[in-house]
Amino acid sequence: MYGAIFGDVIGSRFEFDQRGWSKDFELFTNEDSWTDDSVMTLAVGEALLNAGKDASVDEIKAECIKSMKKWGQKYPFAGYGARFYGWVLTADPKPYGSFGNGSAMRVSAAGWLYDTVERTREVAKATAEVTHNHPEGIKGAECTAAVMFLARNGVSKEDIKDYVIKEFGYDLSKTVDELRPLHEHVETCMDSLPKALASFFEGVSYEDVVRNAVSLGGDTDTLAAIAGAMGEAMYGMPEEIKEKGLKYLEKDMLELLSGYDKALKKEA
Repeated sequence: MYGAIFGDVIGSRFEFDQRGWSKDFELFTNEDSWTDDSVMTLAVGEALLNAGKDASVDEIKAECIKSMKKWGQKYPFAGYGARFYGWVLTADPKPYGSFGNGSAMRVSAAGWLYDTVERTREVAKATAEVTHNHPEGIKGAECTAAVMFLARNGVSKEDIKDYVIKEFGYDLSKTVDELRPLHEHVETCMDSLPKALASFFEGVSYEDVVRNAVSLGGDTDTLAAIAGAMGEAMYGMPEEIKEKGLKYLEKDMLELLSGYDKALKKEA
């Protein structure tokens, strides 16, 4: 989950078209902070740990609802969308047909925990469906987690790209340089996934992937969270970035990440 969380932190100060447009920027500054992307990434991570590796879809959904409501209410000013925050506060939360990019930005835990791409996609779908049950919302979550699974298992970028086009149908014809002039702030999976995927496929390291995503402008924290999750799965997390990124997080966030690391090591 580090890749998504640090991408969120790095991209946070450029959101809503503030600066951006370039890969040449200081990676961490005192203007950076975690946002709702990090909070919900952690919430889903906690939910999947609590559910257990062999949990049913219904059990996964129940744990996601529980954790997402808990973390959302604990950190109410993280920058949630209005409909999502209404979901967090309601006593009987129901999915609301969203195709927003929130389903993809919070799914990264699913990319690490499971042994097959099919199971990875099944769990990713479950994490999306509690809110983002529109086909495009589900597709964004499944694609992000599937790319992570393939990347961490040594599949080449060329083969991952072929898989994404075949399974999800995203248009990956535009390069980062071609996407950058658009500079739009659009918070949908249909807009964000091609941009995050281009950032990932053209990147040569975790840092380069995140810089690509931030340079596109617009919803920079979420683009960098999605792309960063993929980038970490492919390249790992540099210790220097991890050391700096952890300083932005709260104590309970660090504790959850520590537990997640222990669970991954146990599985290994």
